[in-house]
This record gives sequence, structure tokens and C-alpha cells, in this order.
Amino acid sequence: MQPMFLASIGGIIAAVVIVFFTILVFIVTRIKKCPADKIMVVYGKVRNNTDGTRKSADCVHGGTKFIIPVIQAYQFLDLTPMSIPVDLKNALSRQNIRIDVPSRFTVGISTESGVMQNAAERILGLGLGEIQ
Repeated sequence: MQPMFLASIGGIIAAVVIVFFTILVFIVTRIKKCPADKIMVVYGKVRNNTDGTRKSADCVHGGTKFIIPVIQAYQFLDLTPMSIPVDLKNALSRQNIRIDVPSRFTVGISTESGVMQNAAERILGLGLGEIQ
């Protein structure tokens, strides 16, 4: 009678250990880290603003966030500055001479919360060519 009791307790302990490690692996795999050169945009059900209005996305820069399965998803926005050519053709100078002015703008996303939120709403999921 004694060995059977010990076997059933051993089975229960093994089942509890398996469940514990399954839950631990599930939690660890849902914690996502954001590198310093990117913004992690979490969308789906996110927390509200401090004034009670709803947010469309939660932006994380250089930190970690637990992503709730099925309810939330995430994507990254790159903070690397991009150079956009803006060539001015047939511009009229002060002396009424037509000139071509080649120019380039270097733009990037700021890490201020309002700017990150705007970038997440406007350019998340777009390719480099579409952004330019």
C-alpha cells in the first residue's frame, strides 16, 4: 500500500512541476525587449491616457513589455535617420533666373512620447519607400 501512495504523490508533484514550468516558459516568451535603436509599438488593448481618453498604441523605447497573447501584438519602428531627396527644379531666384536646387533632408523619429505616438499612428507597417 505504501509504494502505491508514494507513486501517486510523485505523479502529482511531477504534474505540478510540468505545469509550473509551462507557465514560466509562457510568461518568459511573452516578455518582449525593445533595443535602444527602435521603438516597440504595442497595439490592441492598451492602457488609456492619463486624462481617460483611449490610446491607439503604447510606445516603448529601450525597455520591456509583457505582450498579452491574442489581445495585443507588437511591431518595431526604426529610429535610424533617413535621408530624403527633395530636388527643387526650375526655381526662380531673386534675379529672375531659373535654377535647379538639389537638396536632401535627413529626418528621424524622436523619442518624445507624443512624437512616438504620432509616428506609430502614421507610419507603422510602411516600408522605407512608402515613408519617403
